[in-house]
Amino acid sequence: MRPRPNAGFSNWVAGYRARALSAGVSAATFERAFANAGYIPGVIEKDRNQAEFTKTLGEYLSTAASDTRVETGRAMAAQYASLLSEIEARYGVDRQTVLAVWGMESNFGKRRGDIPVVSALATLAYEGRRGRFFEQQLTSALKILQNGDVAPENMTGSWAGAMGHTQFIPTSYEAYAADFRGDGRRDIWSDDPTDGLASTAKYLSNFGWRTGQPWGVEVVLPQGFNYGLAGGTKKSAAEWQALGVQAATGGRIGEFGPAEILVPEGAQGAAFMTFRNFDVIKRYNAADAYAIGVGHLGDRIAGAGPFLTRMMTGRALNSSERAEIQRRLNALGYEAGGADGIIGPNTISAIRAYQRDRGLAQDGFASESLLNRLR
Repeated sequence: MRPRPNAGFSNWVAGYRARALSAGVSAATFERAFANAGYIPGVIEKDRNQAEFTKTLGEYLSTAASDTRVETGRAMAAQYASLLSEIEARYGVDRQTVLAVWGMESNFGKRRGDIPVVSALATLAYEGRRGRFFEQQLTSALKILQNGDVAPENMTGSWAGAMGHTQFIPTSYEAYAADFRGDGRRDIWSDDPTDGLASTAKYLSNFGWRTGQPWGVEVVLPQGFNYGLAGGTKKSAAEWQALGVQAATGGRIGEFGPAEILVPEGAQGAAFMTFRNFDVIKRYNAADAYAIGVGHLGDRIAGAGPFLTRMMTGRALNSSERAEIQRRLNALGYEAGGADGIIGPNTISAIRAYQRDRGLAQDGFASESLLNRLR
């Protein structure tokens, strides 16, 4: 993706300059950063046509924790064993989780992004759909340049401005990136992953990572389980086990603090007991599937096998189908909220109420079978 001439963009940059300088960016930094920056139409196309997440959990995990990715992760664990030991000692975050984030975000450094970050962020800020957010990221990027961590020509990343081995956005970089060796630069862009991996551990530690606590465990739910308890209800592992919840591998589940039951694909899919570290992983990416992917990939790198539960077949609903569920629930008097295709708390509550009134498992899951029943 290369910059293209755009008069409106140039005018926007001229206006933004004053805002950047008032935020603490020097004139010299600004001029150097924008010397070769410009409008990139392809970035707008990417932003407007983001691939919808329509994979089942099984399909997602087949890539996220593929055998190839697991093998590469184990090789990286051996190659960087000494560094990972140091990172564990300093931040208390286990190596397999750091490696899993690295694998998920850039395939262990192979896909760090090659788009000029200043151009990408300026383009998105100018376009305006999320202008305030991207202008904030752009100002942070300029401050990173001003600090001398990277030269403008080497500040590359994704179309949305995520950078380096573990894909930090500029504001997260400013707040959490680590200069692990104390050389005066927080370098997440070079081939050396040291600062990138340390930055991920520092980030997770900052948000409350608990050393020695798993992200979660695969479980088997008893017949007649009250799915209204799934998602949001916290109990100890002992309390869940007293209700008939069992580890998929057998044996007792250890006590790691308050735990929730997660059924990401409803009553017909896999079930997990998740702990605080699961929520910490979600600070990186709020999707349950992402956090399960990181947790499972980390476990596999550390030597565990695949999940034992057979993953749900079928397909995930697309946005228009999810919106149709919301419209149909609203029409029946169940308050699902706006028909925006986003399954949030209101929609889940509406689905559960609909399921309760019809004697169905109250898993709150927006499935193809639910849509067909509503139709």
